[in-house]
Amino acid sequence: MGPVRGFKKRKRGKTNVAASASTAAGQGGDDWWVDFSRRITGHLSEEPRKFESVFKISRKTFDYICSLVRDDLMGKTSNFAFADGKFLSVEDQVAVALRRLSSGESLLNVGVSFGMNQSTVAQVTWRFVEAMEERALHHLKWPTTQEMKDIKSKFEKIWGLPNCCGVIDATHIMMCLSTVDSSSKIWVDHENNHSMVLQAIIDPDMRFRDIVTGWPGSMNELPVLRSSGFFKMCEKGARLDGDTVELPKGLESREYIIGDSDFPLLPWLLTPYQGKDLSDAKTEFNKRLSAAGVVAQRALARLKAMWKIIQGVMWRPDKHRLPRIILVCCLLQNIIIDLDDEVRHEMPWSHELDTSYKQQLCDMADNNGVTLRDQLSQYLSCRLPP
Repeated sequence: MGPVRGFKKRKRGKTNVAASASTAAGQGGDDWWVDFSRRITGHLSEEPRKFESVFKISRKTFDYICSLVRDDLMGKTSNFAFADGKFLSVEDQVAVALRRLSSGESLLNVGVSFGMNQSTVAQVTWRFVEAMEERALHHLKWPTTQEMKDIKSKFEKIWGLPNCCGVIDATHIMMCLSTVDSSSKIWVDHENNHSMVLQAIIDPDMRFRDIVTGWPGSMNELPVLRSSGFFKMCEKGARLDGDTVELPKGLESREYIIGDSDFPLLPWLLTPYQGKDLSDAKTEFNKRLSAAGVVAQRALARLKAMWKIIQGVMWRPDKHRLPRIILVCCLLQNIIIDLDDEVRHEMPWSHELDTSYKQQLCDMADNNGVTLRDQLSQYLSCRLPP
């Protein structure tokens, strides 16, 4: 995982996800939801009080998340309580935090819905974010050797791209900042919005494999990429350093990721050919990259659709805490994928992402990247029907 500004990682033991999810399913029980649902007021009470409609995840996934953060939330003394004086259980705290993150509603509205004051919602949500940083990082990691074999197999089977390891893309988390803030200008992006950048590497299952966030919207993709640990490891030969694949006619391909024309063409990062009147081979290569790139666009669009706290324009957010909230949203999205949450298959999704942002072309091209792209283009052209 790349740098997340404001976050400091501490060591923790490994967790067996399948075993933990199975164990967690037996905790909490239906009694908690029966009691909690009776507390729901406001606009939420007008809807069917189904667990899935309130939290947009299954009960199995909810119980697993509770199991991850239980020790941290129980280990810290607190006096968090509902308006009637009843103290919040671990399930109560997770429910409040998940509703805040998934709905994007104000602290006041979430508090009204669940019968507590807004300061309690704020504190509970932040404690949950801190606990997830500590306990869920194993859900956002670079693939193991076997996982990478599966990833490369999917990229080749679906899009015909041999030895491809992922797709890189970026999005803007928009903010409303005070004009009095002397540092606000640096957060103004090329569309004249205040925003924070999230750059991510995505696998074919729309899982986040590496992220960089916290940088101001005025920065384009190249300097954000260069700031990442992923970039530095690739430049040192410590990442995307797996076996080279031999292709027909003496061609070969090292491991690489793909990106759109906003990114530089590097030995390990392939981007589309630019210009008009491209050859059939180059046009075909661009089509393959574009089709595979949709995976990252959908992943980022779904992230924002699922965790609406980062979808709209955030009102004067804490710029030191926001990167950590973004990280936790990515962790939660991966957990939903890892547990194959059935609710996600039932939700309507938008495939559009930041449609108001125009592409900024990057003309940086490394010679080794040019060579690899040409070889892959030649290989793909040989597979075209006559």
